[in-house]
Amino acid sequence: MKAGKTKSLYSVHPGVVMMQKWIETLPEKTGRSLDGWLQFIKKNGPKDEKQCRAWLKEEFKLGTNTAGWLAERAQGKGWEEDSPEGYLQQAEIYVEEMFAGAKAGLRPIYDALLQLGLNVGKDVKACPGKTIVPLYRNHVFAQLKPTTRTRIDLGLALGNMAVPERLIDTGGFAKKDRITHRIPISALEEIDDEAKHWLKVAYDFDA
Repeated sequence: MKAGKTKSLYSVHPGVVMMQKWIETLPEKTGRSLDGWLQFIKKNGPKDEKQCRAWLKEEFKLGTNTAGWLAERAQGKGWEEDSPEGYLQQAEIYVEEMFAGAKAGLRPIYDALLQLGLNVGKDVKACPGKTIVPLYRNHVFAQLKPTTRTRIDLGLALGNMAVPERLIDTGGFAKKDRITHRIPISALEEIDDEAKHWLKVAYDFDA
């Protein structure tokens, strides 16, 4: 590690491993490498991403995911998902953009919740996306989402366990989503013992 460079608070998203495997097996499954496909698309394919995706599916019988990923990369997008280094660099950007502009005032609350989440166990990983920051143990057990200009929702994966009224049912259990409850947080003092308790419960529940 270079001097002066601090270690990222974030970890590589599990989806990056899936993307690397996809790239590795692409030649065997489709007859072309990723670079080969991109050169071919640039020369022969539609310029529009949506049309390109449909063309790849219809002309070459590629699956929906493969066609979508190739069409996306042909537009110069999606590369941040293809390597751990690329993802970690993009993760920082995701968070900066998430708390830019009107939601900038939520950043201290986010930083406090992130630190709380990372400290709940040594195996916790924070893996930002464009609009949320999921916290993983074995699975996603919590997430941080700046839902409005004035509120971050601390989402929790609690199954169908009985919870106090403060924890709002997201409908996630019925929909088989991981996040089943949320605690609205609009001020630092709302990150209280009760919020900390239920975050730890969600972490333990994912053991």
